[in-house]
Amino acid sequence: MIQTTTAPPSVTTNGRFRTAAEWWDALGNVPLERIVFDPWPGTATEADVVRLDDHQDILCELIDGTLVEKTMGYEESAVAMLIGHILLSFVVPRKLGIVTGEAGMMRILARRVRIPDVAFVSFDRLPGRKAPAGPIPDLAPDLAVEVLSDSNTRREMENKLHEYFTAGTKLVWYVDIKTKSVEVYTSPAQITRLTGGDVLGGGEVLPGFEIAVSKLFEIA
Repeated sequence: MIQTTTAPPSVTTNGRFRTAAEWWDALGNVPLERIVFDPWPGTATEADVVRLDDHQDILCELIDGTLVEKTMGYEESAVAMLIGHILLSFVVPRKLGIVTGEAGMMRILARRVRIPDVAFVSFDRLPGRKAPAGPIPDLAPDLAVEVLSDSNTRREMENKLHEYFTAGTKLVWYVDIKTKSVEVYTSPAQITRLTGGDVLGGGEVLPGFEIAVSKLFEIA
């Protein structure tokens, strides 16, 4: 269970961390092999995020000028695809909004590009009820879904929670294949853990959406 009590560290007024420990903590203490040095940490931009995706097929999140590779195994990807399919089957017929997958980049905060494994954005929040233009829209999801991988650290996922809710996200699901459970967050400190025959609902974000948690893991 990921339950947070402290906010992620912030940069100093000149945009730099005071120590390497603060920098690594802001990245979520992720494994060092996920920290990309192309370009040098602290100098990366959104253009580098797009470049690595387009030319090297490497998905990276951007955290205060540092690129952190987003890794996902075969099983995690399959579960994320299934969840995306389930959400699409509910959202599209009702014309509720847009569902994106594991390459859906979003500028959720200044100096923060995150890539939820699955995300839903309501049409009500989009001008003209249309998808925003550009590879990295200035947007936070109403619902963010993260399928946990072995390389995800507790601090990384705590940081993401704070960022999502600070940006305006209303609902976050952390999906754990190992325990076949879902942690449902309506704030960084408000959590419900669901397993097995429990029913996962869409809350205020997707009223009427319900599915047994066990259905999410039928291919895992």
